[in-house]
Amino acid sequence: MEELILFGLAFLTVFLIYEVVIFRLAKKILKRDVELSEVAYLEKRYKLDLKKVNYKRLRHVIAFTSSFDIALVVSIIMLFKSFALEIIVGFISLIILILVSYHIIYLIYKKKGMIKNESKRNRK
Repeated sequence: MEELILFGLAFLTVFLIYEVVIFRLAKKILKRDVELSEVAYLEKRYKLDLKKVNYKRLRHVIAFTSSFDIALVVSIIMLFKSFALEIIVGFISLIILILVSYHIIYLIYKKKGMIKNESKRNRK
């Protein structure tokens, strides 16, 4: 039960940081939207077409995904007693989760036809 509560608190904390600090406060201070590194990764690695994508919705998907990833890693590392083991397992699981999560986002946007030159790839 404690793990579930910890997961929920970690998820909410990270999600609120994304929504309030990164999206809203940064926009007020900078007077423009913040370019997320996650969006740049999706655009470069998976050729996500930002002209076809609802950018606001993509930001929410990224905030949700990142919050889930971090909350899951926090829950996983709390199972270990050794600090060194927590760091190693946390780092490895975070990298794997991020790669898998963003690949899933790519597959979803690919299914919706929001990848650049997708029609040319399918013809070959």
